[in-house]
Amino acid sequence: MDLERNVPFDVQAYEARVKSLPCFICAVVARHPDYTLERIVYEDDRHLAFLARYPTLPGYLLVSPKQHIEHVVRDLDEDAYLDLMRVVRKVALAVESVVPSERTYMLSLGSQQGNSHLHWHIAPLPPGTPYDRQQYHALMSENGLIPWTQEQADDLAARVRRAL
Repeated sequence: MDLERNVPFDVQAYEARVKSLPCFICAVVARHPDYTLERIVYEDDRHLAFLARYPTLPGYLLVSPKQHIEHVVRDLDEDAYLDLMRVVRKVALAVESVVPSERTYMLSLGSQQGNSHLHWHIAPLPPGTPYDRQQYHALMSENGLIPWTQEQADDLAARVRRAL
């Protein structure tokens, strides 16, 4: 599959924004009107899963605790960590049930300098993606974003919610 990633991504503007604005995940949790593109697909009393604003792959989602926690290992006790990982797995399985995927990438990214709120990326790799476009290449916004409309996001969010 030759995944079309022809939407340019301004990395410098993104970096400036995440370093200067309040936490975007806390804004999604608070339902701030500037963050409605992040369609919520799952929510419980402590966790949230939502579509990525800047998808590099169809079905790209983020899962996070609602509470502003920054360190994946030391800020969660074992039970809280395992609870979060259950949600990550549950959401990943739902995504795989509605988005064709050869493999699903799951990783925690972020930095104390920007995007510090703990979150897990769930990114389904489309079947047939050439090897040189897999792994980190598939995740890096510097390589372009997929064309993505609000209608597509709404449709995907609805399908993932039904699968959950």
